[in-house]
Amino acid sequence: MSVFKKFAGQTAVYGISTIFSRLFNFILTPIYTRVYPTGVYGIFTKMYSYASIINVILAFGMETTFFRYLNKHEDRKQEVYNNSFLVITFIAGLFLITGLVFSDYFARYTLNGGLSELTDQRKYVQYFVWILFVDAISVIPFAKLRADGKPMRYSVIKFLNIGVFVGLNLFFIFVIPAMIKHHIGEAWLSGWFKPKWVGYVFIANLIASVVTLLMLIPQFLELKIKFNKPLFKDMFGYSWPVLVANLSFIVNENLDKIMLGKYLPDAIADHDIGIYGGVCKLAVFISIFNTAFRLGAEPFFFSHAKNANAKKTYATILYYFVLALAILFVGLTANIEILQHFIDVKYRVGLPAVPYLLFGYVCLGIYMNLSIWYRLSDQTRFGLYISLVGAIFTIVMNIILIPKYSYMGSAWVSMFAYLIIMVISYVLGQKYYPIPYNLKRMLMYLFCAIVLVYLSFWVFHRNIYIGNALLLGFLAAIAYFEKKELKVILSKK
Repeated sequence: MSVFKKFAGQTAVYGISTIFSRLFNFILTPIYTRVYPTGVYGIFTKMYSYASIINVILAFGMETTFFRYLNKHEDRKQEVYNNSFLVITFIAGLFLITGLVFSDYFARYTLNGGLSELTDQRKYVQYFVWILFVDAISVIPFAKLRADGKPMRYSVIKFLNIGVFVGLNLFFIFVIPAMIKHHIGEAWLSGWFKPKWVGYVFIANLIASVVTLLMLIPQFLELKIKFNKPLFKDMFGYSWPVLVANLSFIVNENLDKIMLGKYLPDAIADHDIGIYGGVCKLAVFISIFNTAFRLGAEPFFFSHAKNANAKKTYATILYYFVLALAILFVGLTANIEILQHFIDVKYRVGLPAVPYLLFGYVCLGIYMNLSIWYRLSDQTRFGLYISLVGAIFTIVMNIILIPKYSYMGSAWVSMFAYLIIMVISYVLGQKYYPIPYNLKRMLMYLFCAIVLVYLSFWVFHRNIYIGNALLLGFLAAIAYFEKKELKVILSKK
């Protein structure tokens, strides 16, 4: 089997589970946007934005470090596993205690406007503190499943997680109100149930996270509470720049939603956050593709690093990854008139932000692939430098643009931030760990995709027929130019 088929096979398993899990979650988007007013959905969006940033901090870059050190110290795998888990557990434990003790303060900080909703907000904060703690201590056991080559078990647990989450959401949103309406347990249910209370979403998430934790018990039982201090120092030097690098991704993706709440008037803040959060969901498909790729690519890249033709393999993988991203970019934009039905009418005013968000995810996906150079060469400090540039740009430009352009300014900033870190990573990578990428061909496809998206969305005003005609033309051109290379790759044994 060729190395590309092996890579594609590994990625496909993670990809299928990731795609279906995220799609099941995506099913909830039209429900949320119809059930909750934009202001309430703004609270939902804001809380998950905070959670995403904190999640990365608690993981401390240890997932990538775990894979790297398994590859570097094949004779010390148990020690790498122990150290990685214990570090995250210690950090997550401190966070849990701090979050519960100061939940009132954090509730006041995350509120926009008056304090009439303080009681509910305090509950939201407490739910998320527990969710983040449980998710954090599950990171390394999940990574071990990938390292041990158990993608099917990984996928089953992921499916169960999203199944519980979606099922409980439907139960709280539809089943209980129907039971009350038909007088089934009405007296008891009416005593505690709050119709359309967004807190039930967070409760569902917490229960799903706990179920996932229980499914990982076999991986927890393989742990040994034994800490190797010298190894930790080495791992720490590798992991903390990775932490900052990972944090920059999440900052760029989520800080804008938090800053909208801080730099817009209180009267419209949650409303605009809700609209932005809704249309961001329409760009989720490229995000899913990026995540699926990362889950399969990260362990593969590290395990393949010692091969003589590793750099050529990485270049080929990025080339076809860019090709796939370009097709997704054009295809999603061409069918935006269909995708818009996944959000309620009151959210569709934010649709002009979608092409910018999509291209931002294209750049992020490419950056994720490019970033392998500093991970493999143990120069993670460069990830730190690149991340700081992206984070500073995101913060400064959001402060400048949000008061005047609201969420559209955030969408522009997100796109350019990802574009900037992508370019910087390529330039530095070619200097310190050169990989023979086919830059001209990749830029050609990306440029063509941008032109087609512009024509489809703004010139032809989202006409679905013209948009898909442009997509078919793009696919035909790709098939013509790539037929020889694809035939060679697929024919390799």
